Amino acid sequence: MHAARKPRSRASAATTTGGHISTELRINDRIRVPEVRLVGPNGETVGIVPTPDALRLAQEADLDLVEIAPQGKPPVCKLMDYGKFKYENAQKAREARRNQTNVIIKEMKLRPKIDKHDYETKKGHVVRFLNAGDKVKITIMFRGREQHRPELGFRLLQQLADDVQELGFVESSPKQDGRNMIMVLGPHKKKADAKVEAKEAKEEKAAERAADEAAEKAERTAANAARPASTPKVKRRSENLDPDIDL
Repeated sequence: MHAARKPRSRASAATTTGGHISTELRINDRIRVPEVRLVGPNGETVGIVPTPDALRLAQEADLDLVEIAPQGKPPVCKLMDYGKFKYENAQKAREARRNQTNVIIKEMKLRPKIDKHDYETKKGHVVRFLNAGDKVKITIMFRGREQHRPELGFRLLQQLADDVQELGFVESSPKQDGRNMIMVLGPHKKKADAKVEAKEAKEEKAAERAADEAAEKAERTAANAARPASTPKVKRRSENLDPDIDL
């Protein structure tokens, strides 16, 4: 059985990372209103009670009195383990940050008269970005007389979109922006899924490498075991020594 504890001091009202309770909410002896609408630890409604009585109930239950709705008349307070509540909310916030997907837009610049080799290289980068779950902004840069041939840029963008259609889609159609023409490709694959696949591929590659190393080690061990045992070399008396010398 837990020993009764006193209501926590002001220092207990630290900021909760990612939780619903902040420094504006009060707990225990920081609640100065004469009465509160009390909610029990399991969410049951107790009713309107004087604040000293609510604090006494919190102390008897080894819990905290937490003001969860200060705008109420009277404010709504709940009996809970505030430390546990903060910890659980911090855990949820960390989990949410881990699962958060940040949208990253990569950019690839091309010239309207790009040669085939350079085009394949640029397309390879676009494929890599889309595979990673990133958006790609494609910019066609016109120079000089090329500005009067926008159809060259449009055809190039259309070709690129067709070449990578299995990995991405045209999120923003080609449009003229000054001397440039811009198109945005979006990935079919979500960023979070791409991260999971990349992690699985990395683990699979590491497992294959470990298996190869284990197989090589086993082959070396088997080869060493198959070799005939070498005969120890017998040390002989040097021919330069006097045979009458007793060694």
